[in-house]
Amino acid sequence: MLYHIRLSITYDYDSPAMGGRHLLRLLPLDIPGEQEVTAPLLAISPRPTERGSFTDFFGNPTEEMALMSDHSKIVFTATARVNRSFAGPGDDVSGPLATLPAALAAWRELDGTSPHHFLHASPRIHPAAPMTDYARAAIKGARSVRGAVEALGMALHRDMTFDSRTTTVDTPPDEAFERRTGVCQDFAQVMIAALRGIGIPAGYVSGFLRTVPPPGKPRLEGADAMHAWVRAWCGPEAGWVEFDPTNACLVGADHIVVAYGRDYGDVAPVAGVLRISGKQKSKQAVDVIAL
Repeated sequence: MLYHIRLSITYDYDSPAMGGRHLLRLLPLDIPGEQEVTAPLLAISPRPTERGSFTDFFGNPTEEMALMSDHSKIVFTATARVNRSFAGPGDDVSGPLATLPAALAAWRELDGTSPHHFLHASPRIHPAAPMTDYARAAIKGARSVRGAVEALGMALHRDMTFDSRTTTVDTPPDEAFERRTGVCQDFAQVMIAALRGIGIPAGYVSGFLRTVPPPGKPRLEGADAMHAWVRAWCGPEAGWVEFDPTNACLVGADHIVVAYGRDYGDVAPVAGVLRISGKQKSKQAVDVIAL
């Protein structure tokens, strides 16, 4: 599926910001054999004083920028065409959950895709007993690691309510789980915490969703902004499998990947520091058009 993508993020400040430095992860990721990105463009207004790019530890292209002059508003606009050829993970070739510890012990790689980085607590996600107990109950009867991942994701979709008014970007997973409400970020981080609690490496994926659903299919939650879902390591044969608990589905052609990380902090679309007094407002607009 070929998509045209446009993302706009605007920050308005009550009083002028006196300089700032930001890291940006806004453009889709090029994934060989799954996702090809062409004509990527990231425009920034006002024009940065300094600008550069690098690839972070997890393989995400990252823009680094600085503004030295005062500014009351900043706008980031990202556009790209994406050929999303990944249709889904195919048949379940993962083994029983009981075999996963041995597979992890035998895994020697420590690059950014290694499951070892995604097994324990990360800065924003800490496994906790209530979520671990919930996961154990949800996966009863699962015959494979992937089966356990899907069972947990379906349970969270059933038991949590999508509500953008109940959490913020800084709400910890255990709080969102206790309330059983939140947005896609909360669904994803709760699921990650629960998976790690039962010994399944899990990470955070940021990206986009198809804005207009296929004929006869319901519109997906979170399609008007950047979206988030989960990737879980299901063993050396199955590798990483991605699941969207907000919409209770395995990830396929409707999901466009922007960045991979341990939690939201690794993939935040805009992160950084600035000198400012007073409040700020932000707004985000996303168009994902199937071509």
